[in-house]
Amino acid sequence: MKHGIFVLTAAAILSLSACKKSEEAAAPAAEPAAATTAAAPAPETAAPAAAPAEPSAEDAERAQAQAKLDFATMEDGYINDPKGQWASAAKASTSYGSANGKDSSAQESYSPYHATGAANNESWSNNSQSVGFDWIELSYDKPVSASEVRVALEGGNGAKGITKIELIDTAGQAHTVWSGLSDSKRDERGGRTWIVRKFEPTAYQAKSVKLTFANNVENGYSYVDAVQLIGG
Repeated sequence: MKHGIFVLTAAAILSLSACKKSEEAAAPAAEPAAATTAAAPAPETAAPAAAPAEPSAEDAERAQAQAKLDFATMEDGYINDPKGQWASAAKASTSYGSANGKDSSAQESYSPYHATGAANNESWSNNSQSVGFDWIELSYDKPVSASEVRVALEGGNGAKGITKIELIDTAGQAHTVWSGLSDSKRDERGGRTWIVRKFEPTAYQAKSVKLTFANNVENGYSYVDAVQLIGG
């Protein structure tokens, strides 16, 4: 009897072991976790810039009127500057046409006389368009310690060709206050182009201003309407 119970128990244990192995064999192996990579965000596309609106005819007309007003205001400030004075006499290397060889005592067209006084659309002009240098020297009634020279060029002619500005003191000595290639351009806002050169007040008393033009730098005649000497 005891022997039968032992056989039955052993059979039951074997049967349970077989079932457990079968379950273990049937269980699928755990798969490794898939590596996850965050996708890079798509670059944002900038919206195209809106094309600037074309100014209307009215806008363009207003801008042109404003430019003329700005020019008039600037020029009025120069003309009415209490520290400025205009030339009372002048002489030049050459003058255009029949005025050639004459000083400001001759009032012919384009003689140095027409560069004296305030700007008035009457000008001295040289006799050469593309050869050599020309100069004009203007004298003032009151010698001053100068700090600025303003040159009014009719139509902007000579703005590129001017190469030197000198002051002449009461002893007749010349002092260069500016020289080189001009960076001035024709001012389209008005009938004149103003070339303005500022410098430290001179230790000497200046009585004259001499302008020199390189005729081959700007092909064409130079037209000096007026030259203002600033100082005190």
